[in-house]
Amino acid sequence: MAGSVLGERFKISTWGESHGAGVGVVVDGCPAGLPLKEEDIQFFLDKRKPGETKYATPRREEDKVTILSGVFEGKTTGTPISMLVENTSQKSKDYSEIAGYYRPGHADYTFDAKYGFRDYRGGGRSSGRETIGRVAAGAVAMKILEQLGIRITAYTKQIGNLVCREEKMQPGNIEKSPLRMPDLERSAEAEEYLSNKMKEHDSAGGVIECIITGMPAGIGEPVFGKLDALLAGNMVSIGAVKGVEIGSGFAAAEKSGSENNDEFYMTPAGEIHKRTNSAGGILGGISDGDDIVIRAAFKPTPSIFRPQKTVNKKGEEIEVSIKGRHDPVIMPRAVVVVEAMAAVTVVDLLFVGMSSRIDRIKEFYMD
Repeated sequence: MAGSVLGERFKISTWGESHGAGVGVVVDGCPAGLPLKEEDIQFFLDKRKPGETKYATPRREEDKVTILSGVFEGKTTGTPISMLVENTSQKSKDYSEIAGYYRPGHADYTFDAKYGFRDYRGGGRSSGRETIGRVAAGAVAMKILEQLGIRITAYTKQIGNLVCREEKMQPGNIEKSPLRMPDLERSAEAEEYLSNKMKEHDSAGGVIECIITGMPAGIGEPVFGKLDALLAGNMVSIGAVKGVEIGSGFAAAEKSGSENNDEFYMTPAGEIHKRTNSAGGILGGISDGDDIVIRAAFKPTPSIFRPQKTVNKKGEEIEVSIKGRHDPVIMPRAVVVVEAMAAVTVVDLLFVGMSSRIDRIKEFYMD
């Protein structure tokens, strides 16, 4: 299978299936000397761990990470970092009957069309457990960004049609909300909404917003390696994401140029800043030094108990009710996945950008 490797200088390769022996990632390109221990990785994995609230799948997994290589005496060695999370709570029998039909909203049909074969146990490679490798790699990237004063914060901005209000959003509320919504009043409304969906054997979608602060200007490429293009593409690589916005996003289509343009000004310290941030921190595919603002739209969880019509491998039209253990809403556990994908994307481009100017190369090697 191609398509499991991401990055140019900071490269990650995820592996494993939902009901296999385990899942994990190999991170190549991490500099030597970075302080790193398993607890650093575990902190982020715990945020996506199943079974933590009633809005998450009841599958009980500890998701304990083991660093197999690339770290010695608490610091990275510059060699590939391999990390493993064992699967310990598989119930493959819950999925045995789906081997013969295609679940609506899943990759069952497309996997068969591509490979002529699929691992039907919980979706195999297309399962949400694949994101464990992304989060582990993202934790390494976060440690690098921490050294550079760059911070990434994501949260659930919307569930169904319930949107967090800017004036009510507080960063400290994110971990207080079981849905990771920074507006606690909206969180309470969304909990009631989700409870009704669960009674109806249905699910809900929503939006995760991600803010990257502290990014220097000048990161990203002007044509095919645009910062916004890579961020958008890597966000859509998350299985449930169906749309991405940067800055004003689709709202920019309704504005005039005078409304959407961000005017520049000089600060008393002689720095160039923007008065507004419709661009979302990116101009011409290159960071402009402002906060980078990304929003990812997640589809509702496709695994629902409500009867649905589909087709089996014999070509017969049938009705099914999907069994197994599933999240009624994806966003609370996906917040850290969005942060991870933002982190690995930014770190890779930061490393690429180190060679973009001869004066900085000379400064590094000759000064």
